Amino acid sequence: MGKVLIIGAGGVGTVVAHKVAQNPEVFTEIMIASRTKAKCDAVVKAIGNPNIQTAQVDADKVDELVALFESFRPEIVINVALPYQDLTIMEACLKTGVNYLDTANYEPKDVAHFEYSWQWAYKKRFEEAGLTAILGCGFDPGVSGVYTAYAAKHHFDEIQYLDIVDCNAGNHHKAFATNFNPEINIREITQNGRYYENGQWITTQPLEIHKPLTYPNIGPRESYLLYHEELESLVKNFPTIKRARFWMTFGQEYLTHLRVIQDIGMARIDEVDYNGVKIVPLQFLKAVLPNPQDLGKNYDGETSIGCRIRGLKDGKEHTYYIYNNCSHQAAYKETGMQGVSYTTGVPAMIGAMMFLKGIWKKPGVWNVEEFDPDPFMEQLNKQGLPWHEVMDGDLEL
Repeated sequence: MGKVLIIGAGGVGTVVAHKVAQNPEVFTEIMIASRTKAKCDAVVKAIGNPNIQTAQVDADKVDELVALFESFRPEIVINVALPYQDLTIMEACLKTGVNYLDTANYEPKDVAHFEYSWQWAYKKRFEEAGLTAILGCGFDPGVSGVYTAYAAKHHFDEIQYLDIVDCNAGNHHKAFATNFNPEINIREITQNGRYYENGQWITTQPLEIHKPLTYPNIGPRESYLLYHEELESLVKNFPTIKRARFWMTFGQEYLTHLRVIQDIGMARIDEVDYNGVKIVPLQFLKAVLPNPQDLGKNYDGETSIGCRIRGLKDGKEHTYYIYNNCSHQAAYKETGMQGVSYTTGVPAMIGAMMFLKGIWKKPGVWNVEEFDPDPFMEQLNKQGLPWHEVMDGDLEL
């Protein structure tokens, strides 16, 4: 059905490659490209499919991307590189007539700021080129938006309150490690919190607001209000929403390490001079922390991510909780990666599948909730991320 190019060979890229290879009736030709070709070759070896091609590319350089796209001629690029590289990859797609999908919005290197404006600005150019760009097709963002669209289509006339809840109750048995790229992870957590209420954005101090929430099969976990990019698109696409928030769990030991990292200046993203060499402290920290790709083997427990929604149906108020629980060990057994990589990589593959099947295909730049959720939801159950619903339960929020 189609040729796909995966850019990025980290934990998420590895999962995407495994899942793409499992669906050969849709993905007829596959290439994995990364700054380090050896990492791509290692993924191919782990999958055991010698027909998967690999390539070296610096995704910061449009000309290198263009050359690669022109030689392989993919129908769609799955961008699971760094968020800093979204715009260069989108530029290369426009220059070569290739469709685009990513899992996280663009952010500039010099400031930890999450906003869709940079990518939404490409809407007209993608429309005029007849190309589709699908933004934020991981789990959150991604499945969280599809869940919301599904709820709006099937269970509510008017969604009024949305809380996205993300719990990782797993244990990787390391003193301190992040579940995905440490640089991106720490930037995300240490910025100010933000939520939407009554038409305006309200800013909080980092991790200022928190409360225990109960997660299925896990129990109560302290959950912290963060800003997450899908809130921006969801309140735009579902204007009846009165309040939208995002919550994530952290253990006390993790937060203690994080506070120390900040207090000693290792979370800084500006350059410092070290023996005449310019280094970014957070990038140095990334180099010495455990690689998220290596956490899977000893990781136990599970994740639980979902949407807790309150709104109106036929004039009556209802609550709705839709979620997935993902076992770290099951994810590792299937792909060699832990559950956080798995929950991001599987939806990216499904989004590309939706495009190649012609279901999620329309020129322009789109967030996932702007497409029909039903065929995507069907594939979640088939591809390893089954979902569950609780009607009119206590949302705790």
